[in-house]
Amino acid sequence: MRHPYLPPPYPPPPERSAEVRRRFGEEARSGRPDLAMLCLLIGAETDGSLDEAGIDAAQLELDRLAGELPYRPGGPRAWAEAVGRLLGERYGFHGTPGDYQRLESSLLHKVLRRRRGLPILLSVVWLEVARRAGAPVYGVALPGHFVVGFGPAEEQVLADPFDGGRVLTGTDADMFVVGATGAPLDAAMLEPAAPLEVVLRILNNIRAWAAARPERSDVALRAVELALLVPSHPARLRYERGQLLVQLGQFVPGAEELDAYADLIEVVDEPTAQKVRQQAHSARSMLN
Repeated sequence: MRHPYLPPPYPPPPERSAEVRRRFGEEARSGRPDLAMLCLLIGAETDGSLDEAGIDAAQLELDRLAGELPYRPGGPRAWAEAVGRLLGERYGFHGTPGDYQRLESSLLHKVLRRRRGLPILLSVVWLEVARRAGAPVYGVALPGHFVVGFGPAEEQVLADPFDGGRVLTGTDADMFVVGATGAPLDAAMLEPAAPLEVVLRILNNIRAWAAARPERSDVALRAVELALLVPSHPARLRYERGQLLVQLGQFVPGAEELDAYADLIEVVDEPTAQKVRQQAHSARSMLN
């Protein structure tokens, strides 16, 4: 649905948005969250053109790609190389620096169509295709760069979907971490990332994209509201939601959310709670 005041992508209509959020929250709270479905629901809440047929088509495309992988090619390295040959070489999935400036680089349905995206979304493609084919695969949330791991810790092989699935050496992974943090690689950084951790990181990327574009506060708000549906979300998201509502001219709901956040943190940080309450008061005064 087109919105007279917003550039594309246009948000879904309220009824569709409510249904998408209901399903997202239900999936996020399930015992085994479906990563692909959660990513596609993020896409549906961000891009109103993604309907149920589009979601089904994206899932079928992941199934189709998985069907092209060889049957049990071997150990972790053989799996990593087989997925890289299929997705990176044959189908050309990869990323470039320019992809960081594009919202569609964080939307799974767009990444499947363009075969371009951020490291974490390309990794989701690798994960979902390899998982469907029976590979021992998982995401690895290195600081500053998301990659894919194959096999148990003692045999772990890392691949970089952003670089077409290139198999990494230990030096490569260490360089990613040192470049992002200034500190060396820690073994804990190589542990599998849980689906909800991946989802929150994707939503963080969308929020970061929108934060650099004040005219797209609507996109930031939708990302924050989805993140609030994820169990164990950061409490500060309540503050961010309040600020975004005020920016969008929804002064009373924004002030109420700021007050709720102040109540939440008052016991541990009274000075900050006082400042947030003052912001809520200022928001209400904008109505006069």
